[in-house]
Amino acid sequence: MIEAILHYTFMQNALLSGLVIGLVAPLIGVFLVVRRLSLIADALSHITLSGVAAGLLLGQSIPFFQSISPIYMGMAFSVVGAFMIDKLRAAYRFYQELAIPIILSTGIGLGVVLISLANGFNVDLFGYLFGSLLAVTQQDVIRVVIASAIVIVVVWLFYKELLYLSFDEEAARISGVPRGVVNVIFSILVAIVISISMQVVGILLVSALITLPVAAALQLANSFRQTFVYAILFGELSVLAGLMLAYTFNLASGGTIVLVAVLLLVIVLLGKRVRNS
Repeated sequence: MIEAILHYTFMQNALLSGLVIGLVAPLIGVFLVVRRLSLIADALSHITLSGVAAGLLLGQSIPFFQSISPIYMGMAFSVVGAFMIDKLRAAYRFYQELAIPIILSTGIGLGVVLISLANGFNVDLFGYLFGSLLAVTQQDVIRVVIASAIVIVVVWLFYKELLYLSFDEEAARISGVPRGVVNVIFSILVAIVISISMQVVGILLVSALITLPVAAALQLANSFRQTFVYAILFGELSVLAGLMLAYTFNLASGGTIVLVAVLLLVIVLLGKRVRNS
């Protein structure tokens, strides 16, 4: 079965990019969940939707943008959204969670307006929203691999700072950790992961791939490092099984990957409950 699936170039592209995303999405997700900022992924995914809609609209109106993938516009919007979240969190120091609904609402509103200006949904936008196996090209795979390598290297370089900020942000600041700079860098990493994940999982479902494997991992792990290992394992299983099921039964890849991740979480919760009873 695997040989039959890998016979097609589009499945090779989807599997390779999916497995890379299955690595970096939970990697970022662990820090987001521990810092209780998992909803940032939702907010940035909606801003990314606005960027993709803007890219498609510009492609319809200006010939220059027809040769530029709307993903780059989505990535730019996502990075700007990450900066805005950081600024809003600083402005609302005692109500930092307000930054997320502000950006999320902005992303939805702007996206709907831009989509309406582009005369509604089309096949391209539907693929970005919910993921599509056919949408992943070789150029997308290269972009995913390069962006993921950057994310992994930056996480490795700032691992201690990110770890410190995750568990005690105030103590980290007093100890000299450049909180503002590290937070901005981390927000940009989240924006990059969301942008590169959209074609396999879909903009509206990418936050699930970031958080669900981590939720399952937290039930099993006894340390922070174990949480990474389990989260990445569940992320890879979700992507691999989801893509194969999507191909076999002609399903939407994004939704199938997320449902597999949910199933793994349910199995872990039930297994732990049975073991404790």
